[in-house]
Amino acid sequence: MNILVTGGASGLGLAITTLLAGDADNTIYITYSKSSVKAEELKMKYPNIISFQCDFTSTDSVKAFGEKIKELDLDALINNAYAGAYLQSHFYKTPVTDFMSSFKENVVPVLEITQSAITEFRKKKKGKIITILTSALSGTPSIGSSIYASNKAYLQMMTKVWANENAKFNITSNSVSPSFMLTQLTSSIDERIIEQITESQSVKTLLTVEEVAKAVHHLLKESTQVNGTDIVVTPGSGVI
Repeated sequence: MNILVTGGASGLGLAITTLLAGDADNTIYITYSKSSVKAEELKMKYPNIISFQCDFTSTDSVKAFGEKIKELDLDALINNAYAGAYLQSHFYKTPVTDFMSSFKENVVPVLEITQSAITEFRKKKKGKIITILTSALSGTPSIGSSIYASNKAYLQMMTKVWANENAKFNITSNSVSPSFMLTQLTSSIDERIIEQITESQSVKTLLTVEEVAKAVHHLLKESTQVNGTDIVVTPGSGVI
């Protein structure tokens, strides 16, 4: 399969890339913004990885990559990249302009890239879209996560739209909604809060990126009968 993983050189994206690249029959295209060193290391280790610099905060960068997608003959798109922090501030303290700028940087690029991919998938009459969401959409959002959660909620509805509009072209759109993980996205969270989250889990351990990557891999192997599905990956109670 020819698979595109956005944000594939760090965090969850890195775990997904590494898992999928282990199959030599796959060609893994990844985008990165600042993780150029890691992207080069991945290409050295896995000859079936090809990387592209794509800065989600740059309109021109996203537009140029959208054009590049036409050349990749993709079979699957994994929408993983996210620019920004997981927790910021209480909703009532957050300037409305912050919601607008984050939407532009984290939702609009996903829409543009997915539009480009779907255009090519329709020509092939097949394709898979997997979008990383959050278990907060089916549980209780953490205090301070209003920007992150609202962006993911928008994409949650879009995954359903993509599934419905493109089913007749053998294009599926599914999602994976993980609970809290230790990644660059959550690196600024106070250790005491992380301890509280860990203790709230029934298994007393946090979800790992490798476990979530396996859920993504599972959806890649599913038939077109699995469409519009969301896999919630959480260690139990304390879903955030």
